[in-house]
This record gives sequence, C-alpha cells and structure tokens, in this order.
Amino acid sequence: MTAAAARARAFHDLHADGLLLLANAWDAGTARLAQAAGARAVATSSAAVAWAHGWPDGNALPEALLLQTVRAVAEAVELPVTADIEAGFGDDPGRVGALVGRVVEAGAVGINLEDGGGDPELLCAKIRAARAAAQAAGVELYVNARTDLWLRPLVDPARRVQEAIARGLRYRDAGASGLFTPGITDADEIAAVVRGVPLPLNVMQRPAAPPLARLRELGVRRYSAGSAIAEAAMGVVDAMMRGFLAEGRWDEPAVAPMSWPALNAVMKR
Repeated sequence: MTAAAARARAFHDLHADGLLLLANAWDAGTARLAQAAGARAVATSSAAVAWAHGWPDGNALPEALLLQTVRAVAEAVELPVTADIEAGFGDDPGRVGALVGRVVEAGAVGINLEDGGGDPELLCAKIRAARAAAQAAGVELYVNARTDLWLRPLVDPARRVQEAIARGLRYRDAGASGLFTPGITDADEIAAVVRGVPLPLNVMQRPAAPPLARLRELGVRRYSAGSAIAEAAMGVVDAMMRGFLAEGRWDEPAVAPMSWPALNAVMKR
C-alpha cells in the first residue's frame, strides 16, 4: 500500500466511529498549528484559502493557487489532508475530474464537493468523475458531498430535511463517502438526516449547534470549523493594522498572541 493510499484509508476510518473535529486551515502554517493542537486530520476552508491569497470565496480562486495550497499543507503535516474544492471550479464533470486528479497528486486524500444552487444530478456526475480520477491514481478518495439547503433558499424550510435525505441518497449512489449539511443546527433535523442517509454526516460549527456530546449522541461523525477560525484571525489582523496605521499602536487582542519561540517551535520540521 502506498503512503497516499494508507492516509486515505486512515481518513475513512476516522469517520467510522466517534466525532472527527476539523479545525479548518488555510496554509501550511495553520496546518502545522492544527497538527500541534492535536488534530487527527487537516481540512482546508475554501473561503479561508481564497482570502489568504487575496481572492473572494465562491469559485474565484485560480486553480494554481488551490493546488499550491494543497501541496504546501500536505507537505507540512503527517496527517490526512482533505481539500475544499467548492463546486469543482466548473460545471463540466470531466474538467472537475481532471482537477481532482491534480488535487490528489498534490497530496489530498479527501475533498469537499458542493451542489451550491445547482442541479443535484450535476453534482452526481462530478462525484462519479472525482471517484474515477482518484481510483486511477490509486487513492480511495473521501468525497464529502455538500448540500447547501440550510445556506440558500433552495426549498421551503419545512422540506429541507426531506430534500437533504433525497440528495444524500443520490450522492451516495454516485459514490460519495459522506454528506455535509452546513448550516443545520436543530437536533431533530440532524437526527432525521442521520437516520435517512447511511453516510457519515458532517455538520459545521454554529453558535446554535448542539454541544459536542449531543452531536455524538445524534450520530454526527464530523464537525468542521469552516471559515470561523479564519474570520476571527482576519478580524484581529484588521483591527491591529487599523490601530497601528492610525495611532502607531493597537489594543491587545482578547487572546494572548503566541510568542516567537512558540511559533518557531511549531513550524520546526
């Protein structure tokens, strides 16, 4: 078994029992911080990666920068890496499959692939193409199929659970490894999706989300920070830059900064 195949198998196994916590990173440095903090895998946030490169979120980041980031993160840690590739940067499943092949080559053993506001059948075609590309590379890719039913007004709120289950079953049949429903926070809705879709369910952090113990009871298998950590970090940077440029100083952040020696120790390879 190749090293990539072993990491892919390990990443699948992390979803088999308990709750996998993913504190999403956006570059090699934040991936090192996640590993040092005890992460069992590293996931990128599409929004955070885009912002770090000076681009907006939403399939705008050049593919070359996406691949550069995936490669840097994979080389920086000894953990399985999963990359958020949004909607695959296009509507042509063949092109998406080719991109996935390059993402796998860069070192990722998992991806997030979303339907956004598009046709679920299009995501099914992309999942099949992604699965084929990864198999050609000898990697059992973890395909986390994301549906945006709780983030966009795609259906009546009363029908979201029913639609999520229907989409989840279609994505499973197309080759998805897991289902991601960002924005869902209601315990009853979470439980219904877990019961209705025989795939590991990924929930994204929200203030209204149930606590970790309750998520475990509900059967959730993956809990992501999404872009929240990047938003907090960027907020601190913005405030400090504005303070410095205005007055040559800044108010101390609520969280104490890491020291130069501590950061250097984390980054040492």
